[in-house]
Amino acid sequence: MTVRAPLGGGIIAAGDGSRLRQAGFSMPKPLVPVDGVPLIDAVVRNFVAAGVTSLVIIVNEEGRACVEWVRRRFPEVDIEFIVKTTRSSLESFLEVNRRIGSDGALISTVDSWCRPSAFAAFVEAARRRPPEASVLAVTPLVADDTPLWVHVDGHHRVREIGTRPASLVTAGVYLMSRAARTVAPPPSLGRLREFLAWLVAQEHPVYAETIESVIDVDRASDIALAESLARSESKP
Repeated sequence: MTVRAPLGGGIIAAGDGSRLRQAGFSMPKPLVPVDGVPLIDAVVRNFVAAGVTSLVIIVNEEGRACVEWVRRRFPEVDIEFIVKTTRSSLESFLEVNRRIGSDGALISTVDSWCRPSAFAAFVEAARRRPPEASVLAVTPLVADDTPLWVHVDGHHRVREIGTRPASLVTAGVYLMSRAARTVAPPPSLGRLREFLAWLVAQEHPVYAETIESVIDVDRASDIALAESLARSESKP
């Protein structure tokens, strides 16, 4: 029986949640509830369902309330918090990556809502890829103002990431290889989506695995859609 190396996990939760604040949500974005469960709670549950119990979580200065809340909620999980207001999603991603000691790193944005079973199934499929490969979660459910389209070949290797429409979009969950985590991106890159597109353009091995229903929770309408999916999936 093959013994798998443990995975470290990371959660990017340092966004400002401006559109949710405009919709009347006064709490930090990680604590915004979907079906009564805060986003950060749902994402940590996903990691636990996938067998990952060592996490690095980055929140911004306004999200300090998340730290003690998560520690009280998940005392069994080994969690390191970074409290820092970053300039971009890529800076947050790099900050988290520096703290994860395992070769592979499973990283999710806090606003990527999906069921724990779907998250765990993605991780299982992603870990079957070669260890030198990185794997993106993708979804056919497009519920984003600015989707990041993913073009794959017949072997599900990612050949292009960008604005040209395709049948799949990124889902905010990534299993990153050691090589992808340690490469130095050009200083011109400002966002995580630009870094992912650059990795593919540089011919790093990047594959895609599908999660059918993932919601990028940025707006009140996204919360309503996620809650609708949660109710429909809970029916027998």
